[in-house]
Amino acid sequence: DTSSTLSYMKVVVGGADALDLSSMLIYPAFIFGLFTFLMTIFCNVLIIAVIAFSKNLQKPMFVLLVNLLIGDIIALIAFFPQFLISIVTQNRLITYNACLTQAFFVHFYGCTNIFTLSAMAYDRFIAICAPLRYNAIMTPQKVIQFIFWIWFIGFAMMFSLFMLLAGFKICRNNIVDLYCNNPSIMKLICNNTTVNNYYGLFVLVVGLGGSNIVVIYTYAQILFTCIKTNQVDAWHKAIQTCGTHLVTFLLLQTFTMFSLVAHRIQNAPASLRKILGVSVLIFPPILDPIIYGLKVQELRLNIVRFLKKRLGSTK
Repeated sequence: DTSSTLSYMKVVVGGADALDLSSMLIYPAFIFGLFTFLMTIFCNVLIIAVIAFSKNLQKPMFVLLVNLLIGDIIALIAFFPQFLISIVTQNRLITYNACLTQAFFVHFYGCTNIFTLSAMAYDRFIAICAPLRYNAIMTPQKVIQFIFWIWFIGFAMMFSLFMLLAGFKICRNNIVDLYCNNPSIMKLICNNTTVNNYYGLFVLVVGLGGSNIVVIYTYAQILFTCIKTNQVDAWHKAIQTCGTHLVTFLLLQTFTMFSLVAHRIQNAPASLRKILGVSVLIFPPILDPIIYGLKVQELRLNIVRFLKKRLGSTK
């Protein structure tokens, strides 16, 4: 049976010598990786908890931020456990089904977070360009609809992509990246993958291209509104409310584009591809809670208040 044979086939993620650590470095590397994983999870969960328990943060921007951080947690869980196990065991072999599952959640994270950042850009656009109509437009029902469609479309697109991929036999077993992803798995297949290539291009255009159009349009309108009003307060509000979002959006887009371009360049060094690939899964989840937690004053004050209350109750 082909499907059962594929499920037990194993692939080497990162290459056979990807984690060729000396015996002295294995446990320090594991401890550092585990600390990074747990601290990043803690920071993301902390901000989610602060928003959930603070009535003054029950606003569309912060609800969408929770959605973004949940996506970050998915990325961390998809990557770190397998990576940490491989450090300790020095074994990069995983089953093909496990590889497909990891790749699905990695791409699901990227897709949903890109859509969430687009929704956040729209929220900032309404807040600055139509402040008097903001509460009428960005109702709780509208925000729930946004979140539902973000997850539904992201799941549908990625499920279709990997269902197409799961039907192929693989004739190779060496994945260059440190985790499984669609471009790397495609390179294991020796059959004709034209349909997959076209569908992957469609997903890329809709995901990255569509989100870029939304963000560029909303920020162009915000810039036009600030120039039109020519008020210091308008510029200050725009920078204060959009700066964090723009930095977060550019981080995710930049790391994603670099990773995709590295896969398209045949002569790209394997080490560079690994670094750029891992950066998509590590840096946004680490930096998102730091950027929002430090730069958004309203959130920062609530975090301090939340921690004081919780730490005070333990004494």
